[in-house]
Amino acid sequence: MAISTALQKGLLGFGEGGSLSTIVSILMYLTFFIFILFGQRIQLRMMLWEIDGFLKRLDAMRGEARKKSIEMIKEVGKPKEDPTPHVDSLLEQFLIMPVDLDPAGIVWKIDHLLDVRDMKFKDDIRRIAPEASEAQINNLENLVEASLALNTIFRIVRHFYLLGKRTSSFYIILQLQMILPLIMQEAEALMGATKAFALGQPIGDGIGPLVVSKLMLGREKRKIEKDMVMGETSIEGRRVIALKAEGPGGNVGKPGDAIRKIIEELGGRVSGIIMVDAALKFEGERSGEISSGIGAAIGGIGTERFKIEEEASKFKIPLYAIAIKESIIDAITPMKREISESADKAIEAIRRLILDRTKEGDTVIVAGIGNTIGIGQ
Repeated sequence: MAISTALQKGLLGFGEGGSLSTIVSILMYLTFFIFILFGQRIQLRMMLWEIDGFLKRLDAMRGEARKKSIEMIKEVGKPKEDPTPHVDSLLEQFLIMPVDLDPAGIVWKIDHLLDVRDMKFKDDIRRIAPEASEAQINNLENLVEASLALNTIFRIVRHFYLLGKRTSSFYIILQLQMILPLIMQEAEALMGATKAFALGQPIGDGIGPLVVSKLMLGREKRKIEKDMVMGETSIEGRRVIALKAEGPGGNVGKPGDAIRKIIEELGGRVSGIIMVDAALKFEGERSGEISSGIGAAIGGIGTERFKIEEEASKFKIPLYAIAIKESIIDAITPMKREISESADKAIEAIRRLILDRTKEGDTVIVAGIGNTIGIGQ
């Protein structure tokens, strides 16, 4: 009775409005009960509608990346037959990780499988792009890899979308909706990466190789390991061995094998290993900021990091890290000015670290980690 009176006075604002007040009250109660009984289903439909929009965007992005890959293979590789079926086959390629029930020796199994995958992928690209140079082969491989990643993201999102829709599972759809903004951010970054790989432009992840290329500028270089080059310089009487992946094709090389070989050649007489790499920044931090730390600064699946840590531990060599902060989008899209300008600051940080932690006559390895696309020696 009190509620009805309040509705009459508050909502209607006039005296004899009982019938209209009753209708409003009934509608309010009816809406309340509808949301109690069917609110989750209504919310589920709204989430499905939102995810469907994201899925269409992902489908368009993977289609555009696939089209760009085929166009670049035709333009650079000049194949005699249509490469489309071969590209579609590459976009469905997968890697089965070795069994880990007995983890002893698993790193070398993973390393072997990654080598086989890399070799096969490059051979496939070489076969469908016969006129491409070695650097262009590397760039095309990166381009197809980015397209493969977009295709995989689309397939996974579509799988959980259709599964949640078919089973009307609120919690599957809820979890998918919550992480979709992060997934779309990664997808947008991969789209930017396809443009950089197609044009052979340096990307943010190449800041490590860029720093080292500046150190070895004008110095004699030699190939030390698969897809890895080194050059020697000196800083305040310290011998500095600069190491990076071979450019300017898109390449990350095998820095773990290269560092191990250098240490063995020097008989373990190395006073420090400094690794320079891009690092994921926190929200609120500026791209291009530099941090120093301890340990092997290298991403990936972990095999190269394992090799470096093994050698450093074996010979008691200190491991230092110089990290250039970037977002995930910065890392795989064309290199921004603030990131490229941080190279000189990183060199100064390396110089200070060498002076503080070593003495004259010592030997230090400086490894630039990252994709060296568009960055020569």
